[in-house]
Amino acid sequence: MSDQSPDHAPDYARLDAWIDTHFDEEVAFLQALVRVPTDTPPGNNAPHAERTAELLQAFGFEAERHAVPAEEVQAAGMQSITNLIVRRAYGAGGPTIALNAHGDVVPPGDGWTHDPYGAEIVDGKLYGRASAVSKSDFASFSFAVRALESLGAPLAGAVELHFTYDEEFGGELGPGWLLKKGLTRPDLLIAAGFSHEVVTGHNGCLQMEVTVHGRMAHAAVPHTGIDALQGAVAVLNALYAQNALYRQVTSDVEGIEHPYLNVGRIEGGTNTNVVPGKVVLKLDRRMIPEEDPATVEADIRRVIAEAAASVPGITVDLRRLLLARSMRPLPGNRPLVEAIQRHGQEVLGEAIPAMGTPLYTDVRLYAEAGIPGVIFGAGPRTVLESNAKRADEHLDLQDLRAATKVIARTLRDLLTAG
Repeated sequence: MSDQSPDHAPDYARLDAWIDTHFDEEVAFLQALVRVPTDTPPGNNAPHAERTAELLQAFGFEAERHAVPAEEVQAAGMQSITNLIVRRAYGAGGPTIALNAHGDVVPPGDGWTHDPYGAEIVDGKLYGRASAVSKSDFASFSFAVRALESLGAPLAGAVELHFTYDEEFGGELGPGWLLKKGLTRPDLLIAAGFSHEVVTGHNGCLQMEVTVHGRMAHAAVPHTGIDALQGAVAVLNALYAQNALYRQVTSDVEGIEHPYLNVGRIEGGTNTNVVPGKVVLKLDRRMIPEEDPATVEADIRRVIAEAAASVPGITVDLRRLLLARSMRPLPGNRPLVEAIQRHGQEVLGEAIPAMGTPLYTDVRLYAEAGIPGVIFGAGPRTVLESNAKRADEHLDLQDLRAATKVIARTLRDLLTAG
């Protein structure tokens, strides 16, 4: 940090030592969390929240359970969500700092060489779905707070642990729901991330469902139908041509390059001997921070409509599934950035850059509420290295140890009494 940074060198050493002493316990805590599946879909995540609350209770942390009404959860395509808040209040006069991590995660998929829910440790790496993103930060955040409180030092302000379960579907029923209901209003935020960078901005995301309608017919008399798949091919070609043009648009945010588009799911047809009457595409359009979401959506709709019109008889229905706005840095995040960079340098022995990421996260919801925040936590330099959302997702346990120390030191700085 700057020359005005508090000097708590003896406390930093004590924090580091406490974390080292309790590290086996921290790893066991993470293993217990990984062993409870939170595949989303289907999104039956309340059992994991209950298990988390039980484990936290053993530390003396009382977790408030905030169950999202079933009708809201089901309308979003999930089965159950219970968001957790742990409030740790200290002396008057300091900020309330929220530490947010999400427990929901995509299903494991194929290709694993380790049990995705086994939480096996091999060569210093813990394997399992959500081991890196982001159950690891349930552990780093919880143990950083425990380390902080072990000091017995005078503190000012408060810490809140926000463990939520809707990041994969956009966050509106996770942090968005907690904020909307007035259940929390922190002054600063640290959200789950990786250990070798502090992220201050990220892409936005537009997801849409495109339903291409034709008319079914027997394959022996195809001229009596209208081939929806042919219409879908025209739409796909137009979208991929548009994707090539996005490379000409660049962002000024370090770590973010250009917009891009992905068609991640295609469904349609009824049988091999039937002209398909309906094909459904689901697309994901990543928006750089400089883009206007309304303009992006209007342009996607135009491209699809023009492509569909080129195939006689084809009609198209469009439905927005998600609009996640980009995250831009808020001026108030500077104390977080400086503290994490300072302690990251000391703990890891390397500079910690402040940068953007092409991902989108539910952290944007805090930013939209005017809460300055950053993304930092336990993980490698890149998503690719962690295998997040791929087979054999894993976490290097030394990154977990380092992130816990950096966060504990940062909290010590920002919650200094007086």
